[in-house]
Amino acid sequence: MSLTPPVTERDHTQGPPNAPVTLVEYGDYECPHCGHAYPIVKAIQEQIGDNLRFVYRNFPLSQAHPHAEHAAEAAEAAGAQGRFWDMHDILFERQEALDDPDLVDYAGAIGLDTGRFIKDMEEGVFADRVQEDFLSGVRSGVNGTPSFFINGARHDGSYDYETLLAAIEKAGAGG
Repeated sequence: MSLTPPVTERDHTQGPPNAPVTLVEYGDYECPHCGHAYPIVKAIQEQIGDNLRFVYRNFPLSQAHPHAEHAAEAAEAAGAQGRFWDMHDILFERQEALDDPDLVDYAGAIGLDTGRFIKDMEEGVFADRVQEDFLSGVRSGVNGTPSFFINGARHDGSYDYETLLAAIEKAGAGG
């Protein structure tokens, strides 16, 4: 399966847009497997540096993870205030505490306008955005989290550090 749609300016990205390798993760902030993958991706970003662009798309598995949808909306609400990655990180670092009051605490901790954040959350301003990510994942063949795509191609191997790094390095070498 290939990534549908490809990465655009709509996506949340880290790293240069012209990096030789783009790694896309479809993730769920409450998923323990995504929580395990989080430091692995961070370590790979550190290792590869500007040769990697990382993209995160929301894929909340709400049936299994009751807080995942609101956590994804919280990340998007933070993104509207220019702090997506700060919220992304805190949600994974505090995965065991994702109730709505926790999300508001995190918004304050990362310096968001909490009044605006609360209003956005109460009104479900970013629910459609999260749903768009989810549906793009479905179209791309995602059926669980985390799911990774390397330069648009689904990575079906393990996401342990060595395996994922080798796949990214291979893609960066043109293979």
